[in-house]
Amino acid sequence: MRWLILTILMCATAFADTQRERVLDERIQLLERRIEALESRLITATQRLSAPESSSPASSPADAPPEPPRLELPGGLTASAYFDGNYTWNTARPYNRVNLLRAYDVLHNNFNINQTGLVIERAIDPKAGRRLGLRLDLMYGQATETVQGGAQNEPRPRVYRPVFQAYGSCLAPVGRGLNIDFGKFAGALGYEGNYTKDQFTYSRAYFFNFLPFYHMGFRSTYAFTDGVSLTHWMVNGAQQTEDFNGFKSNAFLLNLKPAGNLSWNINYYFGRESREFVAIHNPELPAVPSQPGLPATAIGPAPDGRFHVLDSYASWRLNDKLTVVGEADYVINRTAAASEPSRVIGGAAYAAYQFNPSWMLATRFEYLDDRHGLFSGASQALKENTLALTYAPRPGFQIRGEWRRDYSNRQFFFTNDPERLTSRQNTATLGLLWWFGKEGNW
Repeated sequence: MRWLILTILMCATAFADTQRERVLDERIQLLERRIEALESRLITATQRLSAPESSSPASSPADAPPEPPRLELPGGLTASAYFDGNYTWNTARPYNRVNLLRAYDVLHNNFNINQTGLVIERAIDPKAGRRLGLRLDLMYGQATETVQGGAQNEPRPRVYRPVFQAYGSCLAPVGRGLNIDFGKFAGALGYEGNYTKDQFTYSRAYFFNFLPFYHMGFRSTYAFTDGVSLTHWMVNGAQQTEDFNGFKSNAFLLNLKPAGNLSWNINYYFGRESREFVAIHNPELPAVPSQPGLPATAIGPAPDGRFHVLDSYASWRLNDKLTVVGEADYVINRTAAASEPSRVIGGAAYAAYQFNPSWMLATRFEYLDDRHGLFSGASQALKENTLALTYAPRPGFQIRGEWRRDYSNRQFFFTNDPERLTSRQNTATLGLLWWFGKEGNW
């Protein structure tokens, strides 16, 4: 409780400057518009002076495609939009068209809207005197069934389904600046993220599909130096917009940048992830005099086991074209404090080669030891190899081609015969991506 009060007081200090920030922000925006107008006139004049008398369309760097449009809204807000679709062919032609253990490319022989949505953001900018910010990511499509949590995690998944991220931010005046976020935010365990355009491959790794996708609560980050920062989470749990056990989970994430081309993350997450109440899904009339779907039946005795994740990954950019990544994970879970633990151990290795701004070739190898079935529901050792080619003919548009091979030490994957399983799953995927707005990684 003292920690929460201290956090609120630090944010209140930032809020005190809100009015002055708004005035400064308006003045800065006015100056930026004037500078842009002057630059536009200068460029036009320069082009007229340098153009030949009889000009024809030229094939030169000047014809390079412009950056995707960015929509500026009042108050320093920016809006971005995206669309992510795919088609996947499974060589085993599963009878139910289901590709197992996939996060996004879940269906065989089907045109899919993986996800589409809108991102609205007002980022913190201390140089412009802006200490308050917010971000809202709205998501629609079949990916919401993966990353938005389901009945196994959320007491009321339908309530928050379109909201992938929604949080407010403040930069508290502590040392170099303490960044505090409150709300629902994407997870950071594991190397991969949600937005496909920022990933090496189209399909996601097993560990992306296994580790938490999002959290609800506080996220605080302090950069001790340009190369060392520490983040702390205090959240409801893993994929719990609404807590189902009253126990707050925590995480500590250390980011090290010993060199400009090397980044290393060491993360530790722990909490209780078992529910204490019987969930009411697809509610009609309220069970208690409150909102529909709120629980009324307790589970006894309440599970008191803990869930721990030790996750680490490092990215090394060897030169302007080649990047390699390594990831290692150790997960342990107990339903009750005295019960036998379930473990998942494994890791992944990546390599990506950027031939030029338009072409990239990437590969991933992954191993996951699921001997207790915590991830897949079956005791097995899983491996996968992925080879992906990305073509970006224009900024804001990508074509992804991918070949992936999953294999297990047991018969696990579907075939065209409902009575027969196979130890391998081979897929070919075509992904098409469009986005406009926010620059860099989302």
